Amino acid sequence: MKLESMRELLLDELQDLYSAEQQITKALPKMAKTSSSSQLKQAFESHLKETEGHVERLEKIFDLLEEKSKAKMCEGMKGLLKEGDERIKEGGEPEVVDAGLISAAQRVEHYEIAAYGSARTFAEMLNETEVADLLEQTLEEEKAADQKLTKIAGTVNRKAEAA
Repeated sequence: MKLESMRELLLDELQDLYSAEQQITKALPKMAKTSSSSQLKQAFESHLKETEGHVERLEKIFDLLEEKSKAKMCEGMKGLLKEGDERIKEGGEPEVVDAGLISAAQRVEHYEIAAYGSARTFAEMLNETEVADLLEQTLEEEKAADQKLTKIAGTVNRKAEAA
């Protein structure tokens, strides 16, 4: 699709994010099931509920913009999740696998932080204040998820090193 306006760019970003969040809702249960750390398992399960909320929030944003909720395959997320899935399939020492899962999950969070930050900025430029506010809410939740993973990594990485 040829982008002719900032609105089209915003919609393109939102469609990409909609796809990304849908992909994540499918990946998180598998990551939770694979994790041997109860703290990490709980973090993945908690983030799944949050991610389902992100999908609903994006649907609300599409409504506000009077656009159809439509996903455009997010190839970046597809690749990130594929790498995480490969970590799971490779197996290994449970603590080391957990450390790898955290690394993969943080790549996902950083991708989302960048994407939500850009979309929020585009919405602000277009004076779509309510849309920008909703995107900001999700952005802050993604940052908090990343910080939570960093905290969990401190414990998990030490256990992985000792394994």
